Amino acid sequence: MNDTVTTPFARIGGEPAVRRLVMRFYELMDTLPEAYGIRKLHQADLSSAEEKLFMFLCGWLGGPQLYVEKYGHPRLRARHLPFAIASAEAEQWMLCMRTAMAEVISDEDLRARLDNALDDLARHMRNRNDPPAA
Repeated sequence: MNDTVTTPFARIGGEPAVRRLVMRFYELMDTLPEAYGIRKLHQADLSSAEEKLFMFLCGWLGGPQLYVEKYGHPRLRARHLPFAIASAEAEQWMLCMRTAMAEVISDEDLRARLDNALDDLARHMRNRNDPPAA
């Protein structure tokens, strides 16, 4: 298998692995006290958010463009503008994602590359200034 042409989607195990990743991500968000800041930005029922992240990640990782087919261009930053996202929320999101990736993605090189790309994405979602230091 040539890694230069194999998508991250294929390398992690396709839709079943993306589904496991997203399910674990939301389990962590729902249970980790450290993720309270981002959990409170979501509805009580996480199923819609879970499905949307699954569809988005499938395409983002090089698999089927499920999100685009159903909703059009993701416009992630614009879709997240109604939610107050500062550095703390981006870090909480990444805590959940890093933990989920460590449990689901065994390929360390791929996991490190995805971590960098997702961290950049999480930081791009920030739309509020950080509160002043106490």
